[in-house]
Amino acid sequence: MGAGYSGLLTETELVPGLGDIPENCVARVLGYLDPLEICNLGRLNRAFRQASWADSVWEPKLPGNYECLVKKLFRENPEDLRKRDIFERLCSPNRFDGGTKEVWMDKRSGGICVSISWKGMKITGIDDRRYWNHITTDESRFHTIAYLQQIWWLEVDGNLEFQFPSGTYSLYFRLKLGRVTKKLGRKISNLDQVHGWDIKPVRFQFSTSSGQQVMSQCYLSEPGKWVNYHVGDFVVENPNLPTKIRFSMTQIDCTHTKGGLCLDSLIILPELIVL
Repeated sequence: MGAGYSGLLTETELVPGLGDIPENCVARVLGYLDPLEICNLGRLNRAFRQASWADSVWEPKLPGNYECLVKKLFRENPEDLRKRDIFERLCSPNRFDGGTKEVWMDKRSGGICVSISWKGMKITGIDDRRYWNHITTDESRFHTIAYLQQIWWLEVDGNLEFQFPSGTYSLYFRLKLGRVTKKLGRKISNLDQVHGWDIKPVRFQFSTSSGQQVMSQCYLSEPGKWVNYHVGDFVVENPNLPTKIRFSMTQIDCTHTKGGLCLDSLIILPELIVL
C-alpha cells in the first residue's frame, strides 16, 4: 500500500516545508519564545525572517510604558519605529541627564534598570583633592569612580525622576574598600588608606514621591571587592506618572576619620533581577 501511494507523486510535486507555513502562524509561535530564540529562528528562511520582525511578536516583550521611554530616551515618536528596533535600542545602554544617568532593559525579563554615576550626585568635598580623587577605570560602566582618601564627614545624596513601569524595584549603592593600583604591571588592591568603616555603620536611605521611605545601615566590609549594598525596595503602581526618588549615604560621626572608599554608582533594578 505504501508503494502504491508513493507512486502517485510526480517529480513536479513538492513536499511542504517550513517555508510554506503562513507568516502570521509563524509570528504567533515566535511570540512564545525569548528574544534570542526569535532572532535565531529568523535565520531559517524568508517566512521566519519576516515573522521575526512582526510588531505583534515584540510589543508584548516591551515595558508597558515603552512609548514614554522612547520619547524620553530617543526623542522620537514611537509610532515611527518598529517594535523590534525599540526592543534592541532599549536593551543598549542609554544615557540621559548629561550622561550621568543610564537606563537599559534586561533582555530576558523586560525589566527596566537604572544606574546613576557619582557625577550625578552631590558629595561633600568632592572637588577638594585633599579628600577625593576622580579616577578613570574600566571597573565602572561610566568609566570613572570617586575615591575617598580621608574625611571626617561623609555625605552623599542625589535624586532621580523617572517613569518606571509598574513593579517592585530594589535600590543599591555600589562601593568598594580599597583601590586598584599597578605593581610590576599587575593590578593589585591597595588597602593602605582603608580605615574607620568598622567603628560606626554607614546610613543609607531613600524616599519616593509616593510616600515610601526606607532607611538601613551597615558596616562596610569585604575590602578589595565591589559590593552592592542593598538599601531597600519600593513599589511603582502608576507607570503613567514619573517616580521621584531622593537618596543618600552618610557617615557623619566626627569622632573619627574614615577613608579608602571607592564610590561608583547607585543602581535600581527590578526585584526579579539579582545582582
